[in-house]
Amino acid sequence: MFQFPPEIRKITYTTNAIESLNATMRKYTRNRRIFPNDESALKSLFLAIRETSKRWRGIHHWKPALQVFQILLGEERVPIHG
Repeated sequence: MFQFPPEIRKITYTTNAIESLNATMRKYTRNRRIFPNDESALKSLFLAIRETSKRWRGIHHWKPALQVFQILLGEERVPIHG
């Protein structure tokens, strides 16, 4: 973790968004322990992600972190525009 620059560490300090997504996915799959096939399980998880993404807001300090990602990984892998 400490090998990353401070800009990247700032956006990874909090895991609230990840825990919120996990809780929503558990809620969608808790009542159904067995799915008829893999596609139905994926559809259920897709719906969980879609429902959770409605509540997502912007990430604080994202722009500096995005610029550091672009420097580390290259512009073709992390495009800033478009």
